[in-house]
Amino acid sequence: MELKWLLYVTLLTLGTLAVQAHDIDDDNGGDDVVDIEDDLDDGIEEVEESKPETSTPPPIPKVTYRAPVPTGEVYFAESFDKGTLDGWILSRAKKDDTDDEIAKYDGKWEVQDMKDTKLPGDKGLVLVTRAKHHAISSKLSKPFVFDTKPLIIQYEVNFQNGIECGGAYVKLLSKTPELNLDQFHDKTPYTIMFGPDKCGEDYKLHFIFRHKNPKTGKYEEKHAKRPDADLKSYFTDKKTHLYTLVLNPDNSFEILVDQTVVNSGNLLNDMSPPVNPPREIEDPNDQKPEDWDERPKIPDPDAVKPDDWDEDAPAKIADENAVKPEGWLDDEPEYVADPDAEKPEDWDEDMDGEWEAPQIANPKCETAPGCGTWQRPMIDNPNYKGKWKPPMIDNVNYQGIWKPRKIPNPDFFEDLEPFKMTPFSAVGLELWSMTSDIFFDNFIICTERAVADDWASDGWGLKKAADGAAEPGVVGQMMAAAEERPWLWVVYILTVALPVFLVVLFCCSGKKQPSAAEYKKTDAPQPDVMDEEKEEEKDKGGKEEEEEEEEANEEKLGSDADIGGASQEEEEEEEDEERKPASEEEETVNRSPRNRKPRKD
Repeated sequence: MELKWLLYVTLLTLGTLAVQAHDIDDDNGGDDVVDIEDDLDDGIEEVEESKPETSTPPPIPKVTYRAPVPTGEVYFAESFDKGTLDGWILSRAKKDDTDDEIAKYDGKWEVQDMKDTKLPGDKGLVLVTRAKHHAISSKLSKPFVFDTKPLIIQYEVNFQNGIECGGAYVKLLSKTPELNLDQFHDKTPYTIMFGPDKCGEDYKLHFIFRHKNPKTGKYEEKHAKRPDADLKSYFTDKKTHLYTLVLNPDNSFEILVDQTVVNSGNLLNDMSPPVNPPREIEDPNDQKPEDWDERPKIPDPDAVKPDDWDEDAPAKIADENAVKPEGWLDDEPEYVADPDAEKPEDWDEDMDGEWEAPQIANPKCETAPGCGTWQRPMIDNPNYKGKWKPPMIDNVNYQGIWKPRKIPNPDFFEDLEPFKMTPFSAVGLELWSMTSDIFFDNFIICTERAVADDWASDGWGLKKAADGAAEPGVVGQMMAAAEERPWLWVVYILTVALPVFLVVLFCCSGKKQPSAAEYKKTDAPQPDVMDEEKEEEKDKGGKEEEEEEEEANEEKLGSDADIGGASQEEEEEEEDEERKPASEEEETVNRSPRNRKPRKD
């Protein structure tokens, strides 16, 4: 029990001291600094001499950055590590149907290091300004034509300041004779739009492609279904995330974030609106017949209102059994003029009318059950039935819900290869954002998954490794959290010490057995020897008792024999009497040596 209480008191003491120590440091921090400064000169030598050797923490693994290099054929690759915007064209266009003040694409772009970067030399494209239109684009090494190879587009985004409302998506600009990157704007034709977008609490990851109607030649946007994954953390954690779109010739697609699939599907089945229109449509000229009956139920035409049905009976009636409470003040109003109120000095009766004191609750009513005219309370009328309505019955003429007939869709077409989209020849960012410092990096457009993975490993992979190396371990994170919230020390102590306490409690709660060494020191018999001695003593005692009983029996038998020899003649004379039948009880008593008395001579 003493051990249990000692452990329990120790746990409470450690928790209390940890919290008090942190509070004392916070309260007396300034005083400690003053004392240290006063004594610094006097004790510096002593401190240096007595300074213990401290173990230095292991150095943080250093991740060296090297600009990624494509390992295969690419249509576009950009890491911005040259530190310039060479090859990129800033738009000078104006947005249509917008006020001139915000119509210009005058948002600033710069190549910068990422804030709090762990990889010196790793630069990226930064959207610098907020609340402005931004547009920048770059030509591909050659146009991408959709034929037998997949399309892979991949790039990195970091919302360094979070994101309030804005996008970070890219547009693959369609190859057209009219394409002018200097005038790149929101209406510039694109083939695919892909990337994150957020406004309010709506977190999106766009995949949109423009499909050309083979019959009309018009383009229509097709939107991929929304992913089931929760995208919020990608916008709020201020970390660099890798966005990848893989589009295959068999019309399947995958959308990945940080090399994890978050959405997938097929261009024929998982786009809205569908790529191919329906074969049949409702006839726009078809009209519902006037005698078409859509009512599944109708009032019973044969039903009759009962004679005793009173439709005029009120729903509520006065309670005739109610009695006015005693002390009710009938002559006192519920509200009276405030006797302490005074007419304002600037009150103008010509303008404001006659002044009246404001009304207040009648103080006399505070102690009374009520004031004013007493009225009986209202209760439900038991005779109330309401307006009579005939019961509803099945409509024998019910024809169902009318729908217009189907006719062949005049605009029907079937495109079984929507993957074969319009070729594109440039990549662009056309964005509006209410948040600045959005970081873009390591764009690549290619056809081989391995090439994209290698590019990701040399770029995003290094960032991830550097961030992981710089982050404190679990213990460091726990210590930092406890510095901000001192009560966590108690949680840590209890979390670590409680299992130890329970183990000690269950393992050490039994009686302590002395060790063999202690027996050797004191020459005291060990437990096994003591047990053997006790068993031997029991055996000896049992044997002695048996011997004593045998001797006592022999002595009694001997004395009985002596007495029997001396009185043999008398016994012979009494043989006849002894032969007489005796009861079982007498025979039992006479036969018992202990109950047989010796006869006197």
